[in-house]
Amino acid sequence: MLEIAGYEVGPLADGTRFLDLPLFWPCHLGSSLRGEEAQAVAFGPDWDDAQKLYKMVLPSDEWPVFTVHLHSGYVLNVVYRNLEGDGGVDYLLFHPEWKEAVTLAVDDGHFMGPGLSWSELESAADQKALTGVTDPNARLLLLFPMLGDADIPETAAPRLAAALSALSIIEDPVELARLLLLNQGQWTPANWRENGGTWVCDGSYSYRNPVNHFALSAPHLDAASRALRGR
Repeated sequence: MLEIAGYEVGPLADGTRFLDLPLFWPCHLGSSLRGEEAQAVAFGPDWDDAQKLYKMVLPSDEWPVFTVHLHSGYVLNVVYRNLEGDGGVDYLLFHPEWKEAVTLAVDDGHFMGPGLSWSELESAADQKALTGVTDPNARLLLLFPMLGDADIPETAAPRLAAALSALSIIEDPVELARLLLLNQGQWTPANWRENGGTWVCDGSYSYRNPVNHFALSAPHLDAASRALRGR
């Protein structure tokens, strides 16, 4: 049984086996698939099979965890919180020197985010790792639901489409990439800025907005910047 410091609310188990299933990815990206058009592009004729797969990911007696190792010992754990009546996906940052993990984003009916910018998403995806989720494409798609960035570069759509093409069976990954970037997460895309070396945003529901009363502490805000940006 897996353990995450300070996160003792469910039976955590390695979810790596799901990453090789092409239909897992549109399911995981579901919160950004708003509207019939986006869902049709993502699932096409495979809607019923996707629903069956998603039910496999959601048993209450097992909470799949996907581990993304970052530089200098930082770890991002993506946890499918299969709590009856309160399910969702938690994105938790941890370092061995900490007593407990901190939450960067929550993807559920009571969403909290965004948790990162596009440049941080790319940086986190491309950091080298020997264990956990190692494929840059898988890392990019796994962390994509945390995204909320009002200033997306032109290179984002091709990068996202390439990851979708590599890992899924989506017929039109270019169009889906466009729709995903149009509907980032459940929050309004945020503006990001550097504040004394720490990257923060203006998201009303973000733990990385220092003006929010629930924001991460200053040391944790700085740690998030350093971990995700690879410095």
